[in-house]
Amino acid sequence: MSMETTDGNKAWLPEESFRLIVQPLFSQSVAFAVSNVIRTRAETFRIPLVTADPTAAWVEEAAEITASDATLSEVVVTPPKVAGLTVVSRELAEDSNPAAAEAVGAGLSRDIGRKVDTAFFSSVAAPAPDGLADLAGRVTLTNAAAFASTDVFAEALSIVEGQEADIGAWVASPSAALALATAKTSDGMSANVNLFGPDPTQPTARQILGRPVLVSPYVAADHVFGIPAGHCHVVVREQVRLERDASAFFTSDQIAIKATARIGFGFTYPGAVIEIATS
Repeated sequence: MSMETTDGNKAWLPEESFRLIVQPLFSQSVAFAVSNVIRTRAETFRIPLVTADPTAAWVEEAAEITASDATLSEVVVTPPKVAGLTVVSRELAEDSNPAAAEAVGAGLSRDIGRKVDTAFFSSVAAPAPDGLADLAGRVTLTNAAAFASTDVFAEALSIVEGQEADIGAWVASPSAALALATAKTSDGMSANVNLFGPDPTQPTARQILGRPVLVSPYVAADHVFGIPAGHCHVVVREQVRLERDASAFFTSDQIAIKATARIGFGFTYPGAVIEIATS
């Protein structure tokens, strides 16, 4: 005998894996929130770049126009695998379906999201993809009083705007977010007003110089990243799987539930990524 799709086990088919794993991952990961999410079926995804434009010049009437070329490049992203495994009793898997499947999927999803954010904002050994902490060419601004005012953030914006880019969001460590939340302005009628706004405890109210502030525990302590809009990409290969198997735990009558995803990062303008730190 063999199990078939008509046996009432459709919750474990691949068509359900997107609902249980990928969508919660998108909603919980800060990396997904501040990046351009690209879905691909390709093993390797290539992001085309123009690193230098062709040039123009003022010319006299009827004069020859000098030809010039653009400089083309690419960023190659090969999404590695991130995976989670949970072992449950057969009774839990079978008697409480679909609640158990949803709970296990949510738990695996949350930890996959943590692993993605850890790799995105800090340095994790291979096979994890290189994140912002490993990004060559990023700009680091070090200021012991960085979070006492918005001055260093204005400097960061000036640097990025000088490169014809923009910062779409700030991502702060919890300690940096606390320092910013308790810092006050001190000029005239606006004295003693929080830099974050009137209610810094509300995430939707957290803004600095008009850009939203998100918080991630995977950013190094007392650090803030300025994320350039449109230049940080999370590449998701469309082979997300939720699988169930009892063979490995046959003698204990347990079932393994496995979630896997392939996710990589592509940074198309490293010089527009700003890292702000107090030391």
